[in-house]
Amino acid sequence: MDITTWMSNHTGWADFILVGLFRQSQHPALLCVVIFLIFLMALSGNAVLIILIHSSAKLHTPMYFFISQLSLMDMMYISITVPKMLLDQVLDVSTISIPECGMQMFLYLTLGGSEYFLLAAMAYDRYMVICHPLHYPMLMNHRVCLLLASGRWFLGSVDGFMLTPVTMTFPFCRSQKIQHFFCEVPAVMKLSCSDTLLYDTLMYLCCVLMLLIPVTVISGSYSCILLTIHRMNSAEGRRKALATCSSHMMVVTLFYGAAVYTYMLPSSYHTPQKDMVVSVFYTILTPVLNPLIYSFRNKDVTGALRKMLSVGPVFQETVK
Repeated sequence: MDITTWMSNHTGWADFILVGLFRQSQHPALLCVVIFLIFLMALSGNAVLIILIHSSAKLHTPMYFFISQLSLMDMMYISITVPKMLLDQVLDVSTISIPECGMQMFLYLTLGGSEYFLLAAMAYDRYMVICHPLHYPMLMNHRVCLLLASGRWFLGSVDGFMLTPVTMTFPFCRSQKIQHFFCEVPAVMKLSCSDTLLYDTLMYLCCVLMLLIPVTVISGSYSCILLTIHRMNSAEGRRKALATCSSHMMVVTLFYGAAVYTYMLPSSYHTPQKDMVVSVFYTILTPVLNPLIYSFRNKDVTGALRKMLSVGPVFQETVK
């Protein structure tokens, strides 16, 4: 018996039903168009940022390497949920098979966990460049950056491998309807007809650990950064240091705030409508905001973009 047949027999049906965003909207067609435009903006904005970072020699630094990794993750993150959601709306379909649901859950858990640690690596990078500028090129070389990047993928996949199989092997018999637009763990677990108290506790502890380690790194890094900035005699140096860190702190606040609400607040704070709004924020809106935060507030990125746009027409004329 294959895994698909076993899971279907174990749960009692072959498919889940995603209630989704559009059934909650009075103007589903308009909402569909808006989300599609946001999806295109997220893909194009992050793709442009990745191209700029890899094509401009001035941006070949650890900070921009991590930003390009964040952009790549944002493109993958929004692609997990939005294309299926839009396609289902166009085709008037609302079902998702159990293997598809499990794969979607695993991918967003892996990417979410990886992003926690990526943001911690970015904070550590800012700490090194501000607090240890003389040793920075040696301590944050290309090998170290690759090690940090591969490490956060590994830690993120551990989160996915831990939670997905256990969640998907629970018996679901309360309803087929997932009160969400994708297979998020808390929304799926509400369908289980067995006692999930122990699993909820373990999931809570797992999420605390997954959040606690990066938050500790981020808090420690920025505490040292603030002390270093306070000791600076140059007002210009203080301004540059704060500007360097402010963009990252905005992204950290957006992403971690949504994660704390989803996985750490008691169930009494949650309703299906609130959960979907928060999930829209960190799965759909955040991937659009991140490239805007890192581009409009960064002179190096805007300078590289102007240079690329000015070189484009000259290159085209040369080719002709």
